[in-house]
Amino acid sequence: MPYLKTIVCRLVSISAVVRTARPDGHVSLNLLSLPRDVDDPEQASEAHIISTFLEAVGDHKPQLVGYNSNSADLKILLQRGVRNGIQATEFCRRPDKPWEGVDYFARGTDAHVDIKEVVGGWGKSTPSLHELAVVSGIPGKMETDGQQVASLWLNGELDRIVAYNETDALTTYAVWLRLAFFAGHFSPDQYQQEQHRIRELIQTLVTTRPESQATNHLTAWETEWDRLTSMM
Repeated sequence: MPYLKTIVCRLVSISAVVRTARPDGHVSLNLLSLPRDVDDPEQASEAHIISTFLEAVGDHKPQLVGYNSNSADLKILLQRGVRNGIQATEFCRRPDKPWEGVDYFARGTDAHVDIKEVVGGWGKSTPSLHELAVVSGIPGKMETDGQQVASLWLNGELDRIVAYNETDALTTYAVWLRLAFFAGHFSPDQYQQEQHRIRELIQTLVTTRPESQATNHLTAWETEWDRLTSMM
């Protein structure tokens, strides 16, 4: 009997915290979101979002970090990219030997770190991002969660989806920092400095973004961070 499996997912927004460390020791943070203009149909198209993101990743070859990203986020990007007929040559380029370059398709490399696979086990021993974040004093899901995204999209509230993705990206990044500190990649002083950079990023976005791009969700995330931290 013929079997047809339909991929019904649609990708409508991507957000990422980008940490750049230069050879001189300077570190900068940026919060990048697609679409940049939710009211521009071309920028808001799925093909444009996916191609813009994968092209940037392919060109710069950053280390990717996510939560359940190996099983979900990355696979959805690939599936929807194929569906939309885009080309991501540099993102898909693989080195002849594992040690000769970045390979986003190889398992067990530093090119793509899935935090869930690092901390998770089986069944109830695998926390959700929200659970791991909150017990660590980091904001998790707040006013919006993944179950509401479809309804927001159908209601034309793409701006709220972008806001949700931005706070989720901040949460994932803050959890990664804590994991990196646990592994000894940061000293206590360096860890505090990295956390301070998140606050500086939020303040920069609040003061520089145009009025058409709301930042209430960012200040709410920081306020919740203060509240949870005070309880630790």
